[in-house]
Amino acid sequence: MPFFPIPETLDFFRTLTLLYPHKTLSSMASPFLLLLLLLLLIIVPLSVLSFLVRPKPVKIPLKGRHVLISGGSSGIGLSLARLSAGAGARVSILARNRARLDEAVESVRRATGAEARAFSADVRDYEAVRRAVEEAGPVDVLICNHGVFTPQELEAQDLEEVRFIVEVNLMGTFHLIKAALPEMKRRAKETGLPASIAIMSSQAGQVGVYSYTAYSASKFGLRGLGEALQHEVVADNIHVSIIFPPDTETPGLAEEQKRRPELASIIVGSSGEMKADDVAAKALNGIQSARFIVPCNFEGTMLSIATAGLSPQTSSLAALAEVFGAGFMRFLGLCFQWNWFSAIDKYTKKQRGSM
Repeated sequence: MPFFPIPETLDFFRTLTLLYPHKTLSSMASPFLLLLLLLLLIIVPLSVLSFLVRPKPVKIPLKGRHVLISGGSSGIGLSLARLSAGAGARVSILARNRARLDEAVESVRRATGAEARAFSADVRDYEAVRRAVEEAGPVDVLICNHGVFTPQELEAQDLEEVRFIVEVNLMGTFHLIKAALPEMKRRAKETGLPASIAIMSSQAGQVGVYSYTAYSASKFGLRGLGEALQHEVVADNIHVSIIFPPDTETPGLAEEQKRRPELASIIVGSSGEMKADDVAAKALNGIQSARFIVPCNFEGTMLSIATAGLSPQTSSLAALAEVFGAGFMRFLGLCFQWNWFSAIDKYTKKQRGSM
């Protein structure tokens, strides 16, 4: 059976000819054929992509469910806690500093009237994380938001600092997920509702930048963790999201900028900063939509298309943008790299000339 009813279409053109005898059939048909072709070029790829995208789209409800957020005592994590509590979720916050945790609980109370719970643990310590998660109770939405960053060239950076970054950002995420996963699976099966594991990466987890060697390595690792994990938990109705925020106005960014090498500031200086509340809103929307890749601004969307690779995709429209935008985004990426390498050349010549 043809996709379009051909006999009815021909009758339609005959009727038009009778109504407008002064116009030829070909002159009337051309615009309609162009429109038909345009529709086919959109509908057919969308139909194919809607069949191919996996996991299938779902909505992750928050009301009445348990949301546990690591790194939730400040910045994006605290904003996520307030938004989640405002949406009716039962919120637990995990971080190291007890005093800041207490302040965060009070901030959530003032903003929403809800009572968040706080748990102190170092994500590098699996046993401490396991005990905190056990005390918090079964989790429906796990947001691995913790992270540290100290920008420095690899040659100059102390290996203990590199190890600290990797252990917090990457191993800390492994610890948190491993501790929460068994009860998450059981609870998802018990309730019949989809659960979520969200991992906070960075745009530096999509593209490496000068002096971000340790940080980018840890954040790129989260992408691999998320892709493999989605295969492992999809049968348990658990959906993985990886969030890629840009520089965000947080206490952590303020500290980072004090140590950021001059050349790094030149390269990343063209990128704007986002407010923590805005990043949290984008992140939570992506989590609730069960999207795998969650960009937070226009630049992030371009990066996500350019680096989509073999990552899962739940949206046929987003898949369409990736399929047809990949070539152009690759060209744009080469333009960015040309600009960055030019900045490195210019800076290096300037520094060597002043010696």
